[in-house]
Amino acid sequence: MADVKLAIIYYSSTGTVHAMAKRLSEAGEKAGAEVRLRQVAELAPEAAIGANPVWKQHFDKTKNEPKATADDVVWADAVLFGTPTRYGNLASQLKQFIDTLGPQWGQGLLANKAYAGFTSTMTEHGGQESTLLALYNTIYHFGGIVVAPGYTDPLKFADGNPYGVSHVTGGNNDAPLGDVQYAALDHLASRIVTIGGKLR
Repeated sequence: MADVKLAIIYYSSTGTVHAMAKRLSEAGEKAGAEVRLRQVAELAPEAAIGANPVWKQHFDKTKNEPKATADDVVWADAVLFGTPTRYGNLASQLKQFIDTLGPQWGQGLLANKAYAGFTSTMTEHGGQESTLLALYNTIYHFGGIVVAPGYTDPLKFADGNPYGVSHVTGGNNDAPLGDVQYAALDHLASRIVTIGGKLR
C-alpha cells in the first residue's frame, strides 16, 4: 500500500513554529508517511520584518523554502497546520493561505482528511488553545476530520495540550523546544499518519 501523504503547512516569523514543523516532518517520515513540508508566503512589509532582527534573520534563512499551494492540501491524506498565535488567533499569513482554498473547498477536495494543528506563544496563557480551536472552525467547514491528540498517551499530561501541540517561548521569545515538546510533536505526527491512513 502506498505511503500516507502528510502535508505540513505552516507560518513562522521568528523560527519556533518552523522548528516544530521540521520535527513533525521527521516524525511523519519515521511513521511511514510521504511528507510535504511547506511554508506559507510572508505578507508583512519589509519595514516590519526589518525592524525585528530575529524575524529578519529567519525570513532571510527560509525565504527560498518551498511555498504552500492548494495542491499540497488536495494531495494530502492528512494535514498539519502550524501558526504562531496572534491575539489568540491564527497569524494572518496562514489565514490568508487558507482563505485561498475556496475553489478546492467548493469541489469537496478538502473533505474527509485528517487535520490537526500546532502553535506557539511568548506567554503561558497567550491564546494557544483559542488559536487551535479557531483553526478547527475552518476544518469543520472543510468537512475534515479533526485529529487532536487528546490525552491518548501519558506524555500528553506533560505537555498538557489536548488540542494540538504548543510551546511557550518566554518573554525573550527564545526558549528552545525541549524533550516534552519533541515527544508531543512525535506523538501528533504518528497519530495523524495512523488516522489519515485509516481514513484513506
